[in-house]
Amino acid sequence: MKEIIPFKTVKNVLESLDNGGRFYNLITKSNDGNINSAELGKVAGIISGKQQMILFLEMSLSIMETESRKDILRTLSSDLKSAIRKYPTQYLLPSEAEEKGILSQNAIITGIPTYIESKSDFNGFIMIPIMTGKVTTFMMVPIIDHYDVYELRDDTSSETFLIAHTKESDKLPQKRMTFGGILKELKKKKDEKAPSSNYLETHYYLMG
Repeated sequence: MKEIIPFKTVKNVLESLDNGGRFYNLITKSNDGNINSAELGKVAGIISGKQQMILFLEMSLSIMETESRKDILRTLSSDLKSAIRKYPTQYLLPSEAEEKGILSQNAIITGIPTYIESKSDFNGFIMIPIMTGKVTTFMMVPIIDHYDVYELRDDTSSETFLIAHTKESDKLPQKRMTFGGILKELKKKKDEKAPSSNYLETHYYLMG
């Protein structure tokens, strides 16, 4: 999970994002007034995957004024503009994410995380793809084996929402933070009667 420092001015955005892409992006030009996916992906740390690029962009522009945001969006290539329409971002509180959140879409959620330490206190599964020759199958594994899992709570409610990020990352402080990721479904065992719930697979965060 990568920390994002939001841009404050249009000049800051263009200096960072209008960068010409990586060395092998021979056609892409820096400082040409046009931001394409190669340039955005370079700053976001992504080779491909426009959904995550759009999430990065949304969080990077989160404190900018509306007119400044519009100026930046005008500089985006046509494929990035299409991606923004395809992957709209949901802004949610932890207390409303379960009911209002749309699965497989980007979401930005603000709250205070509390780490779930014990496997006995938590039971939920995710589907992991496994390649067998040329065939892809899916295996159900405990989410807590694959991710660090937290309960995220907002300031006005005791309700919580689960967020998860890779175990290689540092443990999160128990303070107010904003997380950006993709909403996914948390599976239950077939013999469990409790309904499935959702969680946020986090990719980026903002402090405060």
